[in-house]
Amino acid sequence: MQKYPQTNGFVYLIGAGPGDPGLITVRGRECIGRAEVILYDYLANEELLRHARQDAELIYAGKVGGAHNREQSQINDLLVQKALEGKIVARLKGGDPFVFGRGGEECEALVAHQIPFEIVPGVTAGIGAAAYAGIPLTHRDFTTSVAFVTGHEGHDKDVSTIDWERLSVGSGTIVFYMGIKNLPQITASLMAHGRPPETPVALIRWGTRPDQEVLTGTLADIAETARKTGFKAPAITVVGEVVTLRKKLRWFDNRPLFGRTILVTRAADQAGEFSRFLEAQGARVLECPTIRIAPPESFAGLDDAIARLADFHWLIFSSANAVGAFFSRLHALELDSRAIGPCKVCAVGPKTAELLQHHGIRADLIPDDYKGEGVVAAFAARNIRGQQILFPKGDRAREVIPAGLAQRGAEVTAPVAYRNLAPDAVPPSVLTALEERRVDCVTFTASSTASNLADLLGENRFLNLLEGVTVASIGPITSRTCRDLGLEVHIEPREYTLAALTADIVNYYRSRM
Repeated sequence: MQKYPQTNGFVYLIGAGPGDPGLITVRGRECIGRAEVILYDYLANEELLRHARQDAELIYAGKVGGAHNREQSQINDLLVQKALEGKIVARLKGGDPFVFGRGGEECEALVAHQIPFEIVPGVTAGIGAAAYAGIPLTHRDFTTSVAFVTGHEGHDKDVSTIDWERLSVGSGTIVFYMGIKNLPQITASLMAHGRPPETPVALIRWGTRPDQEVLTGTLADIAETARKTGFKAPAITVVGEVVTLRKKLRWFDNRPLFGRTILVTRAADQAGEFSRFLEAQGARVLECPTIRIAPPESFAGLDDAIARLADFHWLIFSSANAVGAFFSRLHALELDSRAIGPCKVCAVGPKTAELLQHHGIRADLIPDDYKGEGVVAAFAARNIRGQQILFPKGDRAREVIPAGLAQRGAEVTAPVAYRNLAPDAVPPSVLTALEERRVDCVTFTASSTASNLADLLGENRFLNLLEGVTVASIGPITSRTCRDLGLEVHIEPREYTLAALTADIVNYYRSRM
């Protein structure tokens, strides 16, 4: 056995859950964030690596279809090695470490080298996938017992150690892990030992994920059905009368956007909220930031306006970015919301107004129409002649607001508070999805998101990759930009908000179900 210097390392064996990254435990997420080294499996959702430290060493230790990236003994040795180097190590395993996860073997290796460890349980696939398929494993009208069984015993076993007779007639619900390859043998063994051929069966592939697949049948026909449809691993098999409840309790894979892949092109730090809206409706979301918010080239104009805030009658915020940029600069100058004084505030849209409330500011005016023309129209009933108006804006903002208010006699100061820059490239995963025609819908929440994506891809490639893709635009200005770029706009909500855009996307696809 290789010797390592003894130091103060520690290992967390973390259950990553069955696939949905939201099913990681709070403790599991905390431990991922502490780790200096993370060894992760094929079935551990890579989205969880977002919780890792930026300097963490990430090591893939998974396998696909029996093809090992690392043998179990190598994984054990690697855990020992990294821990004895004094590292905090996270072993991220799909499901639960102690349920067909070989976590016990890894712990034995750690104990042999006197390495301290902690087990962080996870939601095992048998429970999580069944729940997401709408199948309760126990139900008082059907069964009060459930058995979890491996469908793939070790290669060193010539004879099965599964007690098929007791399993067949003594268990209510049976959940097989990793049994797709051996499905014909499993079903035949159950029937041979007394389980009725008409017993309901469900196969659940990629359970809890947006690409979850469920195939149902009976013991007599499920193996042949799986063969004909090309149903593949990774999957679990649920055997029992509770499978019949799926028709009534199905909730996850019948949501209106389930099976749809939607591309979100918002700025990286703003995509999350929109993504959550879409994911709640069942969509698989790919985030492709096409905007990077950056400070202005010079703060001189904004700083000068802030220095004379007491002179202004109105302060207009046309976006969440404007709010963030303005208050960030205010704080940099060692000021706070009190600097606004008696100045009235106009917020374009409910989200902008909500962000202002976080700074203790309640908007005096929220236009009914959330674009520049709507702001000008909202001031039509007010006498603003001779009044001073401050409009901190983005570098690409249209001149509709300054020009329209100036025509009404106001003196408008419009310093650049932030810039909209394009990132360096489209993420490789997004590019691959576009090239493989796996994107159903692309969303644009500002004109710059559309024009920047076109610039990143190149005009011809942009149109080619989005051919046949549903285009969802947040409002008429953005739609105009999309059309100027050669796109057909299929979805545009009447209210220019993310919630309204989500609702219209749902209605669009629901009408096509």
